[in-house]
Amino acid sequence: MVSPESVAERLKTAFPDARIQVRAEEGRPDHLFARIASTAFEGKSLVQQHRLVYAALADKLSSGELHALALKTFLLSEWMES
Repeated sequence: MVSPESVAERLKTAFPDARIQVRAEEGRPDHLFARIASTAFEGKSLVQQHRLVYAALADKLSSGELHALALKTFLLSEWMES
């Protein structure tokens, strides 16, 4: 099982300019929720944004180390407003 901190580190490596928050669902440490904003998402649809995030975590997802990941992606300008 992966920790929220290790997922955040992995995402920070993939998206160096990103603002990232990762937390586990209460009582479900294998279910994570991530909020991430990056310039990498500019011009991309929501589906494309999520695919970029999932690609950065592909090995953890395919190995079962990360069971479930809920995502909310933003442009950096949107993050500042939220």
